Amino acid sequence: MDGDVRPMKARKRGSNVTACATETIRVIRAAHLGMCFGVRDAIALALEHADAGPLTILGDLVHNPSVLSALEAKGVAVAQDVAEVKTTTLMVTAHGTSERTLARTRALGLNVVEATCPLVHVAHRAVTTLARDGYHVVIVGRRDHVEVRGLTGDLDRFDVVLEDDDVLALEEHPRIGVAAQTTQAVEKVRHVVDLIKQRFPRSEVRFIDTVCKPTKDRQSAAAELARQSEVVIVVGGRSSNNTRELVNTCARHCTRVHHVQTDADVRPEWFDGVNVIGLTAGTSTPGDVIDRVEARIRRLAEQEASAST
Repeated sequence: MDGDVRPMKARKRGSNVTACATETIRVIRAAHLGMCFGVRDAIALALEHADAGPLTILGDLVHNPSVLSALEAKGVAVAQDVAEVKTTTLMVTAHGTSERTLARTRALGLNVVEATCPLVHVAHRAVTTLARDGYHVVIVGRRDHVEVRGLTGDLDRFDVVLEDDDVLALEEHPRIGVAAQTTQAVEKVRHVVDLIKQRFPRSEVRFIDTVCKPTKDRQSAAAELARQSEVVIVVGGRSSNNTRELVNTCARHCTRVHHVQTDADVRPEWFDGVNVIGLTAGTSTPGDVIDRVEARIRRLAEQEASAST
């Protein structure tokens, strides 16, 4: 918290947000924001193994620059392919990977540590079930995202869709099984599923909802936050899918939404004439980063308010 501002904190009865009030502005934090348990546990596991010896992570452990910088400071290496690994211990990221990739790493004699989020494991099991039961698997998600590559890595045939045009490009199959990248907005996923059903009325379409609860909680809290705010600040990595989805959700309910990675990104002109500012953050965003962003918001908003009086 900024030392010059001493906000009263009060829980709004019946609301899904937490309000922090000052005399001139209100900064409202979403009730659900920031780091989820899967990311927190993955970071703790990486730090534990880094202390024990040399460690390489297969890709970015999480999509947040502050976390990645902290791991780099601990001497943790990052490899984009198994062939690049120079340590005896390799960690799989919170986003998971395919069994085929795991088999490659073990065949090389590497000690494999899995930091895969348990809810990503749930999504993997759902995809395996759909394929085993004879469904053509369709994943709703970003084709180039590491989690999606992991979900599809053991499949010989599959499709990845995200936008309406992607659904129009699909071929017909007698049975279509749909699952989702865990950090997609569930409303968007259900929209895509409905489009698939409309496009292929003769097909049996089975949908397994694999969007994780932390994502759903943060999405619903962000929507309520945005409806109450004049400006919304969303904190998270530029490459974080769940953060981008929070930005999109907030933008449907508030016309002024800004995505920042750190407090240095916050601009004073965003708060000119503003009384209510919403704050939320993606599931890989550390609490101290959120705190620093809020402190800068308060300081700049107070300065703007003082300048306009």
